[in-house]
Amino acid sequence: MNMSLSDLLNTFDCSPWPATTGRCAPVAHTAVTGMVYTPEQRRRRDSSPWTLVQGLLAPMQFLVFLISAGLVLRYLATGNGYEAATISVVVKTCFLYAIMITGSMWEKAVFGRYLLAPAFFWEDVFSFLVIGLHTAYLFCLAAHLLSGRQMMLLALTAFAAYVVNAAQFLMKLRAVRREVPALAMPGVE
Repeated sequence: MNMSLSDLLNTFDCSPWPATTGRCAPVAHTAVTGMVYTPEQRRRRDSSPWTLVQGLLAPMQFLVFLISAGLVLRYLATGNGYEAATISVVVKTCFLYAIMITGSMWEKAVFGRYLLAPAFFWEDVFSFLVIGLHTAYLFCLAAHLLSGRQMMLLALTAFAAYVVNAAQFLMKLRAVRREVPALAMPGVE
């Protein structure tokens, strides 16, 4: 394998703006057309088993989030149900880890890199914050660092970040769905 220094740096530099990092990388097809996927990336997305996995995990995680948010808010309002709320946050966090791991496999299959593909750069960056907050919850739980109320407030903070991140992905999905009619038009790749 003969890899140049530039090729090596480009594998680690995932910024969607090559000029800001001093690179002179060729402009991606998607940057020129404003499309999320090139035709080849769309083909890889449609044939990847990870697409189905993501399609199943995302609504399941959202359902777990709704249940957990309800239990956390119930605890904060009444002081009852700490154990149920805690278990629900841990389950929600497990779903988050599962969707992040399988999502990185999906990104690798579609874009050739595990995370921070230019098409999903900001969604992935914000996902790191979401993962960090959920992981901080688990750490504080294991280390007994916070009171029950503080733990639930940390959980709500993690959930708020999750909602923003989920909205990012839904907006991206909407953009992709708007592309489909454009792809069917003559002369559009």
